[in-house]
Amino acid sequence: MAKPAVRIAAIQFGFALAAVAILARATQLQILQGERWASEAETTRTVRVVLPARRGSLYDRNLVPLAITQEFYHIGVAPNELDDRGAAFRLLLRSLGVSRPALDREFRSGKRWIYLHGPFNATQVQPLRRIKGVHLTGSFQRFYPSRDLARPIIGGLSAGPPAGAAGLELSLDSILTGEPGEAVLLKDRAGRRYDSPARQVREPEPGNDVVLTLDAELQEIAERGLADAVAETRSDGGDVVFLDPLSGELLALASRQPAHGPPRASTFTDPFEPGSTAKLFTAAALLMRNRVDSADAVFAEGGVWEMPVTRSGRTRRISDSHKSKGNLTLAQAIQVSSNIAMAKFSSRLTPEEQYETLRDFGFGTPTGAEFPSESRGRLARPDEWVSMYTRASMAMGYEFGVTPVQLAAAYGVIANDGVLLWPTLVREVRAPDGQVLYRHSPEPVRRVVTPEVAAKLRGLLEDAAFAGGTGTRAQLAGYGVLGKTGTAIRFANGRYVQGQYTSSFAALFPAERPTLVVVVKLDNPKGAYYGGETAAPVTRTMLEQALASR
Repeated sequence: MAKPAVRIAAIQFGFALAAVAILARATQLQILQGERWASEAETTRTVRVVLPARRGSLYDRNLVPLAITQEFYHIGVAPNELDDRGAAFRLLLRSLGVSRPALDREFRSGKRWIYLHGPFNATQVQPLRRIKGVHLTGSFQRFYPSRDLARPIIGGLSAGPPAGAAGLELSLDSILTGEPGEAVLLKDRAGRRYDSPARQVREPEPGNDVVLTLDAELQEIAERGLADAVAETRSDGGDVVFLDPLSGELLALASRQPAHGPPRASTFTDPFEPGSTAKLFTAAALLMRNRVDSADAVFAEGGVWEMPVTRSGRTRRISDSHKSKGNLTLAQAIQVSSNIAMAKFSSRLTPEEQYETLRDFGFGTPTGAEFPSESRGRLARPDEWVSMYTRASMAMGYEFGVTPVQLAAAYGVIANDGVLLWPTLVREVRAPDGQVLYRHSPEPVRRVVTPEVAAKLRGLLEDAAFAGGTGTRAQLAGYGVLGKTGTAIRFANGRYVQGQYTSSFAALFPAERPTLVVVVKLDNPKGAYYGGETAAPVTRTMLEQALASR
């Protein structure tokens, strides 16, 4: 009989010990480890999120927006958190413009979370920001208000996290990109997130804004003028550059390619052989070295010349479209664009002197403008030349390639009294609060020619653009235009394509004190193809429109 009593007592004692152990454990959990468990519970109810920063905007020189970032919102409503459901309902209806029956159904559904599909803009959500139970989730979208204006230059963003992918959006990415912030959001058991403004860890810092040198109005004139010229001449494409030669600021850049393929900024990326627009640089080399004076003349061979290129008697035929039977001075050679006379004058220069002059004018190296993937063009070193052959080719604007921007910068030297400036697309950088962090001022690269030689070169351009010259169709009533035409057999895929031409015109405006360089280039026009017949009239039309708009 004693054994059952002992067993019961033992069991009771065991229960007592177990109770003591449980109580001790509870005390340990609640008192000794309470902080750790509370921290872990907190972790399971919160999530850290990155707050994206607003990307800086791009403006034209007159603060016309070209690329801007707008914030949009999606809205979630937690009905159980609302202090006044009726007031919240009316405010949502009034602010967002959503369907009353649809919103009423959502409120009556008994859901713990109502999602209102947006996106809604900042004006719409402003009255909702302080309403408890209304949760805003913001997102940024990039817009280009001027649509396709200058888009190959402006570029765009990548499809994933917003980052510059092309054009100025890429090259200025580090300036435009802000500093992301961080916040802690609460979440319920279903994983839904709730704003917790008081627990924001770090505010995002917006990116800087950039004021470009582009003039939206002039850009529109350039794009429209180029489109009309390409259509009228049935060209494959073309380019237009407007440059301020006194500051180096690029004012307009228009490019046009065949319909297939994405548009590209060929003003920076596609070199072409400049033809007779390059004859000015041979003249500069001669004048700087005193190898020619105003009275010097060479025989024009009646328009066709078999130029000796080897001692063994091999020759190269050079011909002129304007047949001249007598002698031509340097000024006359530029005026009628004589290949023969320029080839003969170039024999007074060594290959090294020709090469150095072209390099000094900026050819064979990128201009340094803020555009990604800029071509350096093509300019072979003298040790790669076929001496007499290449020397004559260079004097006529063949066997080297330039981009339209390079050509505009080089003509800027002539307008700027002999000094080459860095071309630029950035006029100002501004902080989000409007403070100017950077303002462009002219940046000289080097002196290329003396002011006296620059003045003589402007005189040669005047002869070429007025009566008797090839550029007369660029002249405006009441204004003088200095300029030089160019017509070259197209060089494509490593060879010259017979029957296809590149037509061009480089101009300084106005003639008295030039403040504008204009370069027009047309690819493979059909029918008339001389630069004086195709590119020069386009220049006149655009300048007329630019004057009318001022």
